[in-house]
Amino acid sequence: MKNTITATNFSFPGQKSLYKGKVREVYALEDNILVMVATDRLSAFDVVMPKGIPYKGQILNQIATKMMAATADIVPNWLMATPDPNVAVGHACEPYKVEMVIRGYLSGHAAREYKAGKTEICGIEMPEGMQENDKFPEPIITPATKAEKGDHDEDISKENILKRKIVSAADYAVLEKYTRALFARGTEIAAERGLILVDTKYEFGKTKEGKIVLIDEIHTPDSSRYFYADGYQERQDRGEPQKQLSKEFVRQWLIQNGFQGLEGQSVPEMSDVYIESVSERYIELYENITGETFVKADISDIQERIEKNVLDYLKTADHK
Repeated sequence: MKNTITATNFSFPGQKSLYKGKVREVYALEDNILVMVATDRLSAFDVVMPKGIPYKGQILNQIATKMMAATADIVPNWLMATPDPNVAVGHACEPYKVEMVIRGYLSGHAAREYKAGKTEICGIEMPEGMQENDKFPEPIITPATKAEKGDHDEDISKENILKRKIVSAADYAVLEKYTRALFARGTEIAAERGLILVDTKYEFGKTKEGKIVLIDEIHTPDSSRYFYADGYQERQDRGEPQKQLSKEFVRQWLIQNGFQGLEGQSVPEMSDVYIESVSERYIELYENITGETFVKADISDIQERIEKNVLDYLKTADHK
């Protein structure tokens, strides 16, 4: 699609390195500053799709930065500024090599595991007799190791994280505490919008001063799953699928078209009409999650717009 941003190669003043993730590109600058650009790339089953989704990067970046602002009183985060709709600037951190996944309901990956007869996930026993999308008695934390490029994230138990010294026991206790606090706040915010925060993941890092902070994205449709609260129980009682606000609709389309990221499978062709519909769904997600009307940024030349906005920001003294 024209007017999407699927790759960047900027050269900012004081730039030391560029890291390209599945969706975000992170520029490390001097003074321990990171410039994170949210692209329009779409990732599912740990595979980046061939075409970008219009406005997706703006949507993810703006939801994440709004949610960081809404949780900064309970958990410190890396964010300093958002000079462009697709860009977040913040403090450089040493990221922990685990993602803190927290689940309030038996959905997605956990439901697929449960259906396959596995009643334990990440060392946590799931209750017997659950049906897909049932609420857990208490939210469960099911961490995943951070995948290298091209690899799948893997479930890992707290015991293995500590045993393999991936995270120290003291730090892990903080990650766990922060994860539960963020999920509780995210659940409250979702409820105000008539939504249920089903599950999500958080990533954390440590600043050079040794402070643990929230990094990356938070409560976005890429990192979280939402249900509409209205009619949730009725649908459960009838054994019907839930109305979802997440990237799950893309995963389901891929599954229906024979792709789950497995060896030998090819990514199905996404028509321009389908891509436009995905973009519209992401806008719907934004408006439902934030309760605000989505304002489309100028996409006539996204690269030029981003570069100008970041350079203008870096010229100011505020970021020092």
